[in-house]
Amino acid sequence: MHSSPDQHLERAIELATESASTDGGPFGAVVVTENGTVYEGHNTVVASHDPSAHAEVNAIRAACAGEATHDLAGAVLYASTQPCPMCAAAIYWAGIARVEYAATAQQAAAAGFSDVDIAEYLKGTLDSPVPFTHQGHSLSDTPFTAFENNPNAVEY
Repeated sequence: MHSSPDQHLERAIELATESASTDGGPFGAVVVTENGTVYEGHNTVVASHDPSAHAEVNAIRAACAGEATHDLAGAVLYASTQPCPMCAAAIYWAGIARVEYAATAQQAAAAGFSDVDIAEYLKGTLDSPVPFTHQGHSLSDTPFTAFENNPNAVEY
């Protein structure tokens, strides 16, 4: 299999190109775990009818399933394009140590894949186009209490 960072990045680009030529968007990703195991993903948003099925998320899902863990500490993710805000959050939650990418967000935007509004919203420089309204409820702490009282709960 591929062994160098350049080869992993090239593989992510190959996955993106294959995806763009078939049933997905032009995005690919490779996760290499700390022990050297390689997992791949490509964009399947349209094919799976799942707006979260970005290449990076699919590669993270494959790695977590393959390693039987939710914690990919020490892993490196290679992406064909700079990860979007959603994927960046998934990368953070997965504990991935480093990300290397080929194309920039500006290149993706020029091809019609812009997440600038989302990034600006997250930075606090743009109002959300989707209203988020806090509706306090007397039972809102109940799930957290149940988690705290669960002796088998695994914090993440």
